[in-house]
Amino acid sequence: MSLKEEKESIRKSIYDKLFNEGQSLRPNGDYGKIPNFKGSDIAARLLAETDEWKDSKTIFCSPDSAQIPVRYLALKENKNLIMASPNLEHGYLYLEGNKLNGKEREASTKEGAFNHCLKFFDFGEDNFNSSKDDSLDIAIDMLVEGSVGVDRCGNRIGKGKGYGDREIEDLFKKNLINEDTPLVTTIHPFQLIDHIPTESHDKNVNMIVSTEEVIRI
Repeated sequence: MSLKEEKESIRKSIYDKLFNEGQSLRPNGDYGKIPNFKGSDIAARLLAETDEWKDSKTIFCSPDSAQIPVRYLALKENKNLIMASPNLEHGYLYLEGNKLNGKEREASTKEGAFNHCLKFFDFGEDNFNSSKDDSLDIAIDMLVEGSVGVDRCGNRIGKGKGYGDREIEDLFKKNLINEDTPLVTTIHPFQLIDHIPTESHDKNVNMIVSTEEVIRI
């Protein structure tokens, strides 16, 4: 079995288990997507109880449905939020929780983020901080990605399109995150498995938050 086939087998196994055990919020399962799992709000609240979260002013988050509770809590707590646009088609969106005036829940959705964002930043721009507004000084204190699967070493796989890996690589290149930045994924316990095979382009996380535990790597 090739590495690609092994990864696909892992994805299918996780998708099947979430669907068969009734843990997917999608009626037909999460096949081909980042799982939208039951308890994503619990995982988000557990993350929000950590010191890493409390010390963070600006959160970068993927646009996945399972991370809506993460984005909501960030905005509700008046943090700044940078959300990757779906498929990176429109780069990154920047929102400030203290300017939403009760619209935090709406702004935490993909559609709402577009309506309430203050700035767009193109994926791959050399200078994220000054590309659109010289007065906007951005430092990312925590990154949160969705995953299909992850192991206790922090190896993760997404849905196979590479967007999460590209986001992390891009932010490293911009010096907006570094080796000390909490790189988090929030998951259902079924998504935590013994081993994830990796390739050179795969990017690890250093913190895993499920509905049951916080794992620091």
